[in-house]
Amino acid sequence: MLLAIDCGNTNTVFSIWDGTEFIATWRTSTEWQRTADQYYVWLSTLMRFQKVDVEIDEVIVSSTVPRVVFNLRVFADRYYNCRPLVVGKSDCLLPAQPRVDAGTQVGPDRLVNTAGAFDRFGGDLIVVDFGTATTFDVVASDGAYVGGVIAPGVNLSLEALHNAAAALPHVDISKPQAVIGTNTVACMQSGVFWGYIGLVREICARIKAERGVPMQVISTGGLAPLFQQSEKLFDAYDDDLTIHGLTVIHKYNKVAAVRT
Repeated sequence: MLLAIDCGNTNTVFSIWDGTEFIATWRTSTEWQRTADQYYVWLSTLMRFQKVDVEIDEVIVSSTVPRVVFNLRVFADRYYNCRPLVVGKSDCLLPAQPRVDAGTQVGPDRLVNTAGAFDRFGGDLIVVDFGTATTFDVVASDGAYVGGVIAPGVNLSLEALHNAAAALPHVDISKPQAVIGTNTVACMQSGVFWGYIGLVREICARIKAERGVPMQVISTGGLAPLFQQSEKLFDAYDDDLTIHGLTVIHKYNKVAAVRT
């Protein structure tokens, strides 16, 4: 059994993969102070509660928060007696090497999104991930990551408005009933919602023009369906794209190990 761990800036997802499907998935907040023992107590408790009785013997990790990787390594070694694959490290092979400026370190989440998207949708893709940041990953015809765009995340933008302007309240993102707001909350929601509609549409259009080939736009992340409901921005939505990418990279490394 494979335990796939996707550690983002805000949340960390743990999924158990049996080789065919995910049999269980759990989410927790990302805290770099959390120890290996705390991870195990949390995960084993949830497994018992949901009656998930399996033996985990392999672990793969993608983390955009470098400080959590050490404790996740200890967690895998101490409780599952295995050395985890860590995406972005030299011993973790990728199905296609990224083609970016020399010396550039590509975020593990973007490498995993690329692998997962190429496996499911083929090449010539723009992957839009609505996370803490809103990222656009460009996937070439051969499955290589060839660059992208990073914009502030939707909730991050709302928090910035609230924190920087004393008179502006904290609001949740939703589709406004009209573009012109008639109260403060409606004005903020309209600005963020329609602002991100325009951001996604314009950036994708410019990427397609720059690449000069037809491209599919794939979205992932919890807020993607919200933006899709009003405008045809995406060709497909994939809610487990990142965690699927971890299984793709893990399988690639297992096959490569057998060949050598």
